[in-house]
Amino acid sequence: MNFPFLSGRRDGAGGRDTGARAAAPAIEPIWLEWLTLGGMLLFGSWLLGVRGVWALLLSSDPTGLTLVIIVVFLGSTLWCGARSRELQRQRALLATARPGLPGQSGQSWATEYLSALAAAPRDADAPADLLAEHTHGPHHTAWWVNGIQLKLGLLGKVIGFSVLALQIGNIQSFDPSQSQDLLKSLTAGLGIALLTTMVGLVGNILLGLQLTRLDRYADALMADIQRAGIALRSQQQG
Repeated sequence: MNFPFLSGRRDGAGGRDTGARAAAPAIEPIWLEWLTLGGMLLFGSWLLGVRGVWALLLSSDPTGLTLVIIVVFLGSTLWCGARSRELQRQRALLATARPGLPGQSGQSWATEYLSALAAAPRDADAPADLLAEHTHGPHHTAWWVNGIQLKLGLLGKVIGFSVLALQIGNIQSFDPSQSQDLLKSLTAGLGIALLTTMVGLVGNILLGLQLTRLDRYADALMADIQRAGIALRSQQQG
């Protein structure tokens, strides 16, 4: 059973196009976009592995923070893929959304929103709050995780410069014959500082791009569902 405001049927009495008021745009293939990005990241990772960059990064960081940042980024990217698929599925379910029993399991977000509107709750903002929790709620935690990558990179910088300062403080005298070993020990701390910061920044930027795209898609989905709710109320009042 489809509603006229979603299917675009004409009203026989007045000849009005009831679906024109809430015509839904074509579904954006956000999951396909993520698969494309994932393929590019996978190819880039393979290329870096062939060039020996991964081995260099991991061997140059005895703290293990670089590995932690990479694992956080990998897990967050996989979550973005699952989230993009769910958002696209909910957008497709909007075409068949109709009010049902409030609280019924297995409902789409649009159906829950329309059901909440039909129930006429005492708090008029409750349906919109429920919808916002579905569309944007999990993204707040994801943005916090994205910030963790940057903070881990800064932590690596602090540790690296601390190691560098300790090594400089342990120098008793300068022997020109040992200058090569001295420089090698000093650059170890500097390498930790720079590499962890670089990996944290790159991970933060790439994950931020994915989360920004998810937020924009969720904004559009929420707007489309609310338009459907407005059209439903107009029909009920008419």
